[in-house]
Amino acid sequence: MAILHPFRAVRPAPELATKIACVPYDVISTNEARLLAEGNPDSFLHVIRPEIDLPQGSSEYDDAVYEKGAENLRAYVRGQHSVQEKEDSLYVYRLVMDGRPQVGIFGCVSVADYDADVILKHEKTRQSKEDDRTRHIVSQRAHAEPIMLTFRDNLDVQDIIDTTVVGAALYDFVATDGVRHTVWRVSEPELLVDAFTDIDRLYVADGHHRCKAASRTAEAVGNEVGVTEEVAFFPAVLFPMGNMKIMAYNRIIKKLPSPPDVFLTELKGRFDTAPTDDAVPRKKGDVVI
Repeated sequence: MAILHPFRAVRPAPELATKIACVPYDVISTNEARLLAEGNPDSFLHVIRPEIDLPQGSSEYDDAVYEKGAENLRAYVRGQHSVQEKEDSLYVYRLVMDGRPQVGIFGCVSVADYDADVILKHEKTRQSKEDDRTRHIVSQRAHAEPIMLTFRDNLDVQDIIDTTVVGAALYDFVATDGVRHTVWRVSEPELLVDAFTDIDRLYVADGHHRCKAASRTAEAVGNEVGVTEEVAFFPAVLFPMGNMKIMAYNRIIKKLPSPPDVFLTELKGRFDTAPTDDAVPRKKGDVVI
């Protein structure tokens, strides 16, 4: 069974949510992060991309970067930027992109589930990225970003989601990229925890390195004085499979194993090929070059 864990979130002050909200750390470069955060000291990019507050040209792996991230997060938590829940909570999260809604659960999941393959992976991780994410978590003593998981549709979970979204939202805003974000607090989180005991597996949709870093962090600092049992959990957004849309996954091939005409001939010998003007695959199993 999958463990869903309520937690006492530190979350944005509602009136500052639109200024704090930012894209994930791994979809932008340092220079792009600098531009996005320019003139906005409240942007959470100062926590997840702290090199933007250091001199131009600073390596994102410099010791000063991790120290700055921890400093910025402490200022965020202690200042007027945020509030902390008074009790352990779970949330329903809805995003609307290009008119299509996607609704799931925001809570914590278990390192033990990750280690035991209750949370299933489909990618290998790179040591350098593992090291980087682990250093950020250990330095900040926090998980600053969630990973994304999916699970097979469950009627009990869906009933709780449907009941929750008719209530008042904690947040409801449109980000600068046009995506609308709405968050509700679940009134009876224990019911959702119980519902997840019927879910056998969770599947990583995005965040393999953050998952592995959570596991490494729990192993590295779990026995340190002052570390609570919360180190055994990490935040995730969990979407039912029937509610998810798999978008095109794009990669640039910088070097072919053979000249382009030879490469295409080799592809035709292994795959069914046809010319197309589509930039996006039409169905599962299609690849567009």
